Amino acid sequence: MGSKNTENLLDIIEKRALENRAKVAIGIRNPTEKILMSAKAAQDAGFADVVLVGNKQEIEAIGTDLEIVDTDDPEKTIGDVLASGYVDAAVRGTARASGALSHLKEVLGMKKLHRLALLLDNYGNPFFLAPVGIDEGADNEDKIEFIRLGTEYIRRFGIEPVVGILSGGRVGDIGRDEWVDRTISNAEFVTARAQELGIVVNNYNILIEDAIKEANFILAPDGISGNLIFRTLVFLGGGDGIGAPILMDDYVFVDTSRVGGHYTKAIMLASALVSINSTNYNCNYNYKIER
Repeated sequence: MGSKNTENLLDIIEKRALENRAKVAIGIRNPTEKILMSAKAAQDAGFADVVLVGNKQEIEAIGTDLEIVDTDDPEKTIGDVLASGYVDAAVRGTARASGALSHLKEVLGMKKLHRLALLLDNYGNPFFLAPVGIDEGADNEDKIEFIRLGTEYIRRFGIEPVVGILSGGRVGDIGRDEWVDRTISNAEFVTARAQELGIVVNNYNILIEDAIKEANFILAPDGISGNLIFRTLVFLGGGDGIGAPILMDDYVFVDTSRVGGHYTKAIMLASALVSINSTNYNCNYNYKIER
């Protein structure tokens, strides 16, 4: 059984990335010097061999010696190079979310995607958060699936997951608002079901400040509130977002925000995950690189 402490998690990820030096593609739309430098930094550090997926003319106008897969549709091509096995892993980068994720589902034959964000609080302590997509975690069944998949994934890092469930209020707030009542009821139900599955889980109601002291996997009431937690922490609160791996076995895809422009750690994470995911790329989708 692993430790519940995530303190050394980034060291574990860095070590695995350096050992793997996987081939990692990153989607590039509207390239900037900052974006390209962060990708180059990941390669120079030895984390990965980085492939830029975007408009070659625009990228070369800024300047880079990284490999480029030329495309005007990085949202589609980033999924194609991953599904074909041309790269070991992929990072969304600045490719648009809706197009990239919908095409990824299509080429990988998946009905639904579950993302687990790896964040650092303002003290630099790592923790996991889900759901972070605005259309995720809308019902109890999906929340339980997030917990099941997420805890299994966290154990791959040698960490024993402790889940903190959040709702829209305290038990004493019941009766003040119908929506809040529903989130409190949902949190109680999901907590009980997860405990039946043998998962270490506690219901913290709205007290995220208490949850973060004891839990290493925070489950938000829904994807909208999870996305707001992520944005508030990373863009306003002095925290950091490493990336949000999609929870699947045969491929590695790390989702990222287009805001910020730092992708070195996301590429490092993607490379590290190659060693703890199944690398059986059995698919009928063929992709040819046009040089």
